[in-house]
Amino acid sequence: MASEQTRIESDSMGQMQVPGWALWGAQTQRAVENFPVSGYRFGRRFIRAMGLIKQAAAEVNRELGLLDEQRAGWMVAAAQEVVDGKLDEHFPIDIYQTGSATSTNMNANEVIANRAIQLAGGKVGSRDPVHPNDPVNMGQSSNDVIPAAIHVALAEALRQDLAPALEAMARQLDEKACKFWNIIKIGRTHLQDATPIRLGQEFSGYAAQARLSGQRALRAVAALRELPIGGTAVGTGINTHVEFGSRVARRLSEQTGIEFAEAANHFEAQAAKDAVCEAGGILRAIAVSMTKIANDIRWLASGPRCGIGEIRIPSTQPGSSIMPGKVNPVMSEMLIQVAAQVIANDTAVTIGGRDSIFELNTMMPLIAHNVLESVRLLTAAVGVFTRRCIEGIEPDAERCGQMIEQSLAMCTSLAPRIGYDQAAAIAKEAYAGGRTVRQVVAAKAVLPESELNTVLDPSAMTAPGGGKE
Repeated sequence: MASEQTRIESDSMGQMQVPGWALWGAQTQRAVENFPVSGYRFGRRFIRAMGLIKQAAAEVNRELGLLDEQRAGWMVAAAQEVVDGKLDEHFPIDIYQTGSATSTNMNANEVIANRAIQLAGGKVGSRDPVHPNDPVNMGQSSNDVIPAAIHVALAEALRQDLAPALEAMARQLDEKACKFWNIIKIGRTHLQDATPIRLGQEFSGYAAQARLSGQRALRAVAALRELPIGGTAVGTGINTHVEFGSRVARRLSEQTGIEFAEAANHFEAQAAKDAVCEAGGILRAIAVSMTKIANDIRWLASGPRCGIGEIRIPSTQPGSSIMPGKVNPVMSEMLIQVAAQVIANDTAVTIGGRDSIFELNTMMPLIAHNVLESVRLLTAAVGVFTRRCIEGIEPDAERCGQMIEQSLAMCTSLAPRIGYDQAAAIAKEAYAGGRTVRQVVAAKAVLPESELNTVLDPSAMTAPGGGKE
C-alpha cells in the first residue's frame, strides 16, 4: 500500500511502490531493486543523448502525423529538461543490468512521460495524457535507442571534450618546443646515450603526439556517425515509419553539429558494436601516447641531483611522509594511471563487443560506461597535466650541456672522418679512462683542433648531415 512517501505505479508484471518524489515508474523501480550491484550510473553525456533522441523522436512523430501537437509539445519540453541535466537524479539504474539496457530506455520513457504529465497539469503515475510506451517510445526499441545513444554520447564527448583538451596540450608543448629550441642535450635510445638532440626537438615530438591524438579522437567521431535508430527490435524497422530513422538522425545532427545519418545497414548496426570498438581502440592508442609523454617528462626531471635532471617540473605537493623535502612527479603518475585505466576499459569494451550474438549485443551498458568513462578520465587528466605540469616546465641548460660533453656518443660524428672502428676505440678509451671523447681525440691528435671543434659541435649533430645512429 502506498504511503505519503510512495505511490503505486504498474507495468505488465503488476504494481510497484515508487518513491513519491520520483519521476520514474514501475519498470525503473524493478530495475533498481533487481540490480543493486555497483553504484555506477549512466553519466551526464549518456543521459543527455537519451534526452536528445527522445526529443527528436517526438518531433519526428509529430511531423509524420503520428502524434498530436499538444502531447508532442509536453514531451519535447520534458525531454529538453533531460537534455539540460535537470532530471539526472531520476536516472537511478545501475550500469550492470539487462545487456540491452532496456531498463534504462524505459527509465527515460517513464521520466519523460511523468514530467510531461506534470507539465500538462495531470497526476504523476497516471499515464494520462502521456504513456511511457505510447507515445514516448513510439517508433523505437531499446535495441536501436541504446546503441544510438552510445554513438551520440561518445561522439559529443570526443568532439567537445577530449579533442579540445588534447589540442590545448599540443599548443602548450609547441610553446615549450620553441622556448627550448636552442638547448642541446643528449638523446637516448635503449636507455643508453645516443647522439645529441635539441630539447625543443624532443618536445616537438610530444606536441605532435598530442596533436595526432586529438586528430585520432575526431576520426573516432567519424566512425560513430551511423545511427541504428529506426531499426527497432531486430533491424527490420517493425512498428516504425519508413522515414523515422533518417529524420531523427537529421534532427540529432542539427542539435549536436555532428553529421549523423541513419545506418546504411540496420542489421549490422544493431547486431554488432564494431564502430564503438573502433572508437575504444582509438582511445587506447591515445592512452599509449599520453603514457609516453608523461613517462618521458618524469624521467627527464628525475633527481633532482642524482637523476637525469635535464628539466624541472613544478612542485605540486610533498612527496614523502618520511623523507623531508622530497617532491615526486605526481602529475605524470596521475596521467599514467589514467592511461592504464583507459587501456583496461578498452579490454572490457572489446570483450563486450564480442558478445554480439545474432541480432543483438547484450553488453551495451558495459560498453557505454567504459568508453564514456575513458573519455571523461582522459579529458580531465590531460587538462590537469597540461595546466599543472607542462605549463611550468623549465629546462636546466647547464645540466644538458654537461651531459652532452660527457657522452661517448659524440664519437658518432667522428666515424665519417676516421672510420667506425677507430671511433669505437676512442669511445672505449674515453669510458675506461673517465675522460671525454674530446679529451681523448685531442690527446691523440687524430684531427686538427680547428676541425675537431667543428666535428664535435653538438648543435651540428641535431640536423641532417650530422652524426647518424
